[in-house]
Amino acid sequence: MHLEEAALPHHRFLRSQPWFAALPDESRTSLLERTLTLAGRKGDVMLAAGTPVKGWYAVLSGLVKLQSRSTEGRVSAFLGVPDGEWFGEGSVLKTEARRYDVIALRDTELLCLPRAQFDELLAGCLPFNHFLVSHLNRRLGQAMTIIEAGRLRSPEQRVALYLSRVFWQGRRRLVLSQEELGHLAGLSRQTVNRALKSMEQLGLVSLEFGRVAMLDEQALAAYAETRPPRSLTACSSLPPEGAAAPAVRQSRSRGPG
Repeated sequence: MHLEEAALPHHRFLRSQPWFAALPDESRTSLLERTLTLAGRKGDVMLAAGTPVKGWYAVLSGLVKLQSRSTEGRVSAFLGVPDGEWFGEGSVLKTEARRYDVIALRDTELLCLPRAQFDELLAGCLPFNHFLVSHLNRRLGQAMTIIEAGRLRSPEQRVALYLSRVFWQGRRRLVLSQEELGHLAGLSRQTVNRALKSMEQLGLVSLEFGRVAMLDEQALAAYAETRPPRSLTACSSLPPEGAAAPAVRQSRSRGPG
């Protein structure tokens, strides 16, 4: 392995994975040689619903949303995946076509661990299986949170949830535009803006120059789980829509990665 090859971003990412060091030297070299990368610009459909699944994907840089489209054409985004995280494990474990679109919310580069290599790791690497089970368990928790939020939570609570560690585990700082946050939470930019201002009035976040810093992570998590005051529910009637907006920053306290 040449030094310049080892310095490639997707090689560095693979070497950082907790299961990679457990592989024999030959398997590690083979894996580094066979992984692929895919680049896309903001708004691109990087992986389309209905297409064959080629492997397991990770976000090397940027941000993507996973979204589905109903037969009536209604679009629903159900998960955002930032850099450093894997997605699509359910798809690669099956033989059916992909069920959702993967859309770049900003300029993005993906890594693809081909299906053949994924199957080899699944069959012969115990640390890889432990990592995958833990990852699947986290995704299940996120799915249950999304279902509950859509049925029981107010818009303010949904915004708070989508700024929490449930979706951004291990992040000390998160930068999102209000448009991106609206896409992920299924809310209009106006609704997101009013929700953030409501949380600012409660001392949960601070808004400066179009950005928001989280002041109390524990209080924000508690706010997402409790019924908001009546005065904060006025924005719930606004219809969903998307529009460009200033960036939003969430500062996160130090926590386990």
